[in-house]
Amino acid sequence: MIQRRHSLAALAAMAMPAWAQLRVEIAGVGSTRFPITVAEFRDEAKTPQPIAAIIRADLERSGLFRSIDAPAGFPLAETSTPAWADWRGRGADALVGGSITRLADGRFDVRYKLWDTVNRSDLIGESHAVVAEDLRLAAHRIADSIFQKITGERGVFATRMAYVTKLGSRYQLVIADADGESARVALTSPESIISPAWAPNGRELAYASFESGKATVRVQDIQTGQRRLLADFKGTNSAPAWSPDGQQLALSLSREGGTQLFLINRDGSGLRRLTQTSSIDTEAVFTPDGRQIYFVSDRGGGPQVYRMPSGGGSAERVTFTGNYNISPAISPDGRTMAYITRQSGAFRLSVMDLATGQAQQISESSDDESPSFAPNGRLIAYATRAGGKEVLMTTTLDGKNKVPLLVTVAQVREPAWGPFGR
Repeated sequence: MIQRRHSLAALAAMAMPAWAQLRVEIAGVGSTRFPITVAEFRDEAKTPQPIAAIIRADLERSGLFRSIDAPAGFPLAETSTPAWADWRGRGADALVGGSITRLADGRFDVRYKLWDTVNRSDLIGESHAVVAEDLRLAAHRIADSIFQKITGERGVFATRMAYVTKLGSRYQLVIADADGESARVALTSPESIISPAWAPNGRELAYASFESGKATVRVQDIQTGQRRLLADFKGTNSAPAWSPDGQQLALSLSREGGTQLFLINRDGSGLRRLTQTSSIDTEAVFTPDGRQIYFVSDRGGGPQVYRMPSGGGSAERVTFTGNYNISPAISPDGRTMAYITRQSGAFRLSVMDLATGQAQQISESSDDESPSFAPNGRLIAYATRAGGKEVLMTTTLDGKNKVPLLVTVAQVREPAWGPFGR
């Protein structure tokens, strides 16, 4: 696949008779999904984006929804009065319809309504006036609103993903929508780009770059493209990870010999060493409350995941199954860790309940890497190889709903899911 790393509810009560009970209980993801129809919007064929299809794909990718087909060629506007019995007869518990109108200033007015077909009532309706380039974003935001109304949790469809590609000798740092579409190149380099990490504000990316002949850590404003050098110490500078408040970053530096963990302020001041071992300590990640850091170390003879207080102190081992466990990612609620484990020569995605230590392998592929949680914690993005091609994949935490986001002949690696706030 790619060069191995630079470093070591069930849906409960789904058959609900009334809207008071229509909300999905999402303690986990099961085989039963909430049935919903997203009909074609009136006049969406006159626009450059298939709005209804985007919404439909977003909801299905979450693993919580099942699409019920609408009759082909019959758009449903938000002003319509649904034929309740017909939609219930199709098996849809909820229904979405809308319209798209071209405004005098060239923008598109995207309107929609979500209906409860069980109670025969309106649930929500909104409008978004956007330029053509933002039609996909409008669709993602509609999907987010529907997701939140039905599940009670924020959707992640309007968030962004960063990842790195390599084609020939050219590396690119790419930013795309959470579904892998609308990709744009933030940086092109003839040298490696590794470890992209989103700042909590969603406006900056930290990453390691080899453009100066060795690994240095830089921070880039994703809107302006402006970059600043954060770490260029003696030796290797790599694996940046932002603290939850965005004021510090954890780094892996070899400035004092072996690779160790350091903290640095976002302006490059206040460098402080965290680990004091002769081992390789790298791939740090903060817990959501900022109190702990999980990281990879070979201090026990092979790479394993450890945790320690974020201010420094003694570390305790977290992974014990297998002799090779790397790339920890902590869920936004702090309850789950995703990581990569090597089993019989295959690198596979696993998750661990941090309260119990119970681990579960959730992929069957052999070259997985770099897991990253969605900001609502319901999905994990990772890079893998499938069908002989490089793939960015998302999966539910139980591994039952995997969806490829990007399939490419280029090497693709290190997805980083951005925060809420777009």
